[in-house]
Amino acid sequence: MRLHFADYLIILVYFIFVIGVGFLIKKKIKSSNDFLTSSRSIPLWITSLAFISANLGAQEVIGMVASGAKYGIMTVHFYWVGAIFAMVFLGVFMMPFYYGSRARSVPEYLSLRFDEKTRGLNAISFAVMTVFSSGISLYALAKLMETILHWDFDISIWVSAGIVMVYTFLGGLTSAVYNEVLQFFLIVLGLSPLVIIALQNAGGWENIKVVLQPEMTHAWKYMGNADSNPMGLHFMSLIFGLGFVMSFGYWCTDFLVVQRAMIARNMGDAQRTPIIAAIPKMLMPLIVVLPGIIAIALMQPALASKGYQIPTTASGELDYTMTLPSLIAHYYPTGILGVGITALIASFMSGMAGNVTAFNSVFTFDIYQSYFVKNKSDRHYLLVGKGITVVGILISIATAYIAKSFNNINDFLQLVFGFVNGPLFATFLLGMFWKRTTGHGAFWGLVAGTAAAAVTHGVTVAEGKGGWIMPWYEIKSGMGQAFIVASVSWIFNFFTTILVSLVTKPKPDEELKGLVYSLTEKPKYHQQKWYLKVVPLGLLLLAITILLNIIFF
Repeated sequence: MRLHFADYLIILVYFIFVIGVGFLIKKKIKSSNDFLTSSRSIPLWITSLAFISANLGAQEVIGMVASGAKYGIMTVHFYWVGAIFAMVFLGVFMMPFYYGSRARSVPEYLSLRFDEKTRGLNAISFAVMTVFSSGISLYALAKLMETILHWDFDISIWVSAGIVMVYTFLGGLTSAVYNEVLQFFLIVLGLSPLVIIALQNAGGWENIKVVLQPEMTHAWKYMGNADSNPMGLHFMSLIFGLGFVMSFGYWCTDFLVVQRAMIARNMGDAQRTPIIAAIPKMLMPLIVVLPGIIAIALMQPALASKGYQIPTTASGELDYTMTLPSLIAHYYPTGILGVGITALIASFMSGMAGNVTAFNSVFTFDIYQSYFVKNKSDRHYLLVGKGITVVGILISIATAYIAKSFNNINDFLQLVFGFVNGPLFATFLLGMFWKRTTGHGAFWGLVAGTAAAAVTHGVTVAEGKGGWIMPWYEIKSGMGQAFIVASVSWIFNFFTTILVSLVTKPKPDEELKGLVYSLTEKPKYHQQKWYLKVVPLGLLLLAITILLNIIFF
C-alpha cells in the first residue's frame, strides 16, 4: 500500500494538533495536582468520552478486530458480558468511595481503607501493568507502520513514543484526556466506512452467517461444551472469568479508567461518567469486532474472489494482529486511507498516553511520595511527575519488544490483566462491603492471588504459551487461559483475605466512615429527570445489554 500526499497531510495535521493541545494546556499547569489529577475540573461529557477512550487504545482497536477474526462473534462478550455490568456497578456503588474519600488514586484509597503495605503492593503491580499495556500500544503502531507504510520498526517505535512524550510532558493528564476525546471521534469516523464497505462486499450479515461455521456467528449457542466453540470455553468459565473477575477487576479497580471518573467536577458527574460511557461502549462491537468477522468470512472459498487475505506470519499462521491494517489497506482509497491510518495512530497515541499518565500519578503519589521522599514542596512533585513521564515512555519502548512474541496482542493483554486485576477485585469487594476486612488480610490476599495466577499459568499451556512449571493442562486458546488464570487468582485472593482478616484486628468503625458501604452516607439525588439519576439509567442499560445477548444468542 502506498500513501499519497493527501494521506500524509491528514496524518501530519493530527500530529500537529495533539502536540498543540499539549502546548495550550501547559499554560494551565501550575501544580502537581494540575499535572497528575487535572484538579478535578473536567466536565462530564469529556470525562465520559475519555472513560471509554482510555479502553479504546491500539490494543483494543487492533486486538479486538484480531479476536473477531480468531474467535468470531464470541468476542462481543468483552462488551456485553465483560464491560457494561461492571461499568454500571462502578458508577452506582464504587464511585462514592473513590470520589468521596478524596483519594488521588486507587492505591491511595487502599491506603485509607487498609494500610500502606497494601497500597505499595498494588501501586507497584499497577505500575508494571501500565507500562506493559503502554508497550503493547507502542508495538501495535510500530507494526502497523512497518507493514502498511514500510517504515522501519525500530524508528517507528522511537518517533511515535517521542510524540506521545511531548504532549504528555507538556499538558499531563488533561492533555491526555482531551486527546482521548479527539481519538474517540477519529476512530468512529475513520473505521465506520470500512465496516460499511467490507460488510457490503461480503454480502451482508446474512451471507456471512452462511459462509462461516455456525459457532463463529453465535455468541452463546455453542458454549455448552468447551470443545464446540473457538475460545475453547464453557459458558460458566466465561461468565465467572470474564463477566465477573476480569470485567469487574478492570472497570472497577484499574486506575487507568477509574481516574477518568475521579477527575470529574462533582460526585454526581463522577458517578454518571462510567454509566454514560457505557452507551457508546455497548455499540463499539460494530466498529472493533465486526471487521474481524468480516475478514475471516472474506477468506472463505465462497468469497475468495473478493481478493482479501489476512496476512500470515513467517511460520505460515494467520497474523490476526494485522487483520484491521490489512482491511484498511485493501479497501481504502487515497484520502480516506489517510483518515483510517490516522484513526489507528490516534488509538495508539491515546492508549499509550493514558497508560503513561496513570503510571506517573501512581508512581509520584503512591510510590515516590509515600515511601521515598515525603514532605517536599509541590513543585518538587510536579518535576518528579514530569520526569517519571519520560521514564514511563522509555520502559514502554522496552516492553513493546516483548509483545512481538504474541500472535494476538489482546491475548497477551488479557493475561497481564489476569495477573493484576483478577485478584485485586476480590480485595475491593471485601474491603468496600465487609468492614471486618483487615489490612493484613488484603495484603496477603493479593500476594496469594498473584502467586496463584503465576502457578496456574505455569501449569497450563495455550497456543505454546505457559507451562513453564509443568505442562499439566492444555487450554484451547490463549484467551481461555487468561480467563482461567484470572478466576483462580480471584478465588485464592478472596478466601485468603477472609481467613487472614478473621484472625487479625480490623480498623475501628470511626476510621472507616466514607470507605465502607455500611458506614457511608449514600448520595442523594435531587434531579427531577430520571435519566440524570444513576440507578434508573444503569438499570435501563443493563436491560438493553441483556436484550443484545438474547438477539445474538
